[in-house]
Amino acid sequence: MANAPAQIPTNFGHELRACLRCRLVKTYDQFRESGCENCPFLEMEEDPDRAVECTTPNFNGIISVMDPTRSWAARWLRIGKFVPGVYTLAVSEALPEEMQAICADKHVQYMPPRRQ
Repeated sequence: MANAPAQIPTNFGHELRACLRCRLVKTYDQFRESGCENCPFLEMEEDPDRAVECTTPNFNGIISVMDPTRSWAARWLRIGKFVPGVYTLAVSEALPEEMQAICADKHVQYMPPRRQ
């Protein structure tokens, strides 16, 4: 993945969403306008419905990661290979099967939700 940081959420209110694959947190508008920096193959910026399908407003906790490769927390959360940004600690929903198939076609690892 690239080292350029992800967009930082512009608002920490109810409009935050987390990517169901990598758990990156941004606003809906940010996902719709520029997609997910870790998951460009999901093409969220090209389809507003896909931005809704591939993200969720239901998540627990957030962590800001400045240097994922050196952060023990990022490694523990399995986000150490992603771009710097704001991430959720856990999501409770799974990526839709159609999107999981896209991940498999691209040979990209999908992390199912952690049990809480």
